Amino acid sequence: MRCVAIEPSFEAWRQRARELLAEVVAPESIDWTDATQTASLFEEAAPADAAGPTVPVPAAFLSLAASVCAHTDPRRFAVLYRLLFRLTRGGEKHLLDHPADPDTRQCQAWAKAVGRDVHKMHAFVRFRLLGTDPASGREQFAAWHEPEYRIVRLAAPFFQRRFANMDWCIGTPVESVRWEGTQLQFLPGLRRDDLPAEDAHDELWRAYYRSIFNPARLKIRAMQSEMPRKFWSNLPEARLIPDLIAGSETRVRRMIATAPRAPKPRRKRHGGEAG
Repeated sequence: MRCVAIEPSFEAWRQRARELLAEVVAPESIDWTDATQTASLFEEAAPADAAGPTVPVPAAFLSLAASVCAHTDPRRFAVLYRLLFRLTRGGEKHLLDHPADPDTRQCQAWAKAVGRDVHKMHAFVRFRLLGTDPASGREQFAAWHEPEYRIVRLAAPFFQRRFANMDWCIGTPVESVRWEGTQLQFLPGLRRDDLPAEDAHDELWRAYYRSIFNPARLKIRAMQSEMPRKFWSNLPEARLIPDLIAGSETRVRRMIATAPRAPKPRRKRHGGEAG
């Protein structure tokens, strides 16, 4: 049994998997471990200069693997390598087209969970203004987020595209990312206290959320599913939710009791009708 310890990232897993695949090491002969969680005299260190011959791998698998590696299930590296081995060395080239296969099904389930977490990060990051860089004139922002999985590298390109004209940092407990107009920088995790808790923009978020809140369409379970409570402490608008829910019935009754407005008369067109 070969004990292989890696950093818990797609890049680290991909490098070691490529080397093991080149050696045709069977999946059942490998014990994958998280190098940040364990330390053992029996762990096999990665070769310093080993790249190994490249084995063709479907692009769909690489995309799947990037998401699976962001999960936190300790089985993910082993199941992913077994899937890779079967695709390449086992002759099962169309394995990803068989969702009933246990390995395919498990990896797709992990990837789906990670995808939902990425979506939540895109939706629930709230930047706070730190100031303006005197040299560049670019505004500087920071945000705090607590994802369920290790998704910073998957989620960061969205913020890079959307907020390319400002400098920003997003901190999470495991890993952080910074953008200053050139390239994304991935840094160690931060603490919540390292970032500002509130700024003047928070009231704008609250005003916007108050304006779009529709008590007639309120479904508390659905809302909490889309906006889980664990994110509320980092959302400026979340402090409004209890009061908005409490007053929703009164607002609905008031809306029903309000007489409908008469429709505005249609404007007459000038000139004759087309024949």
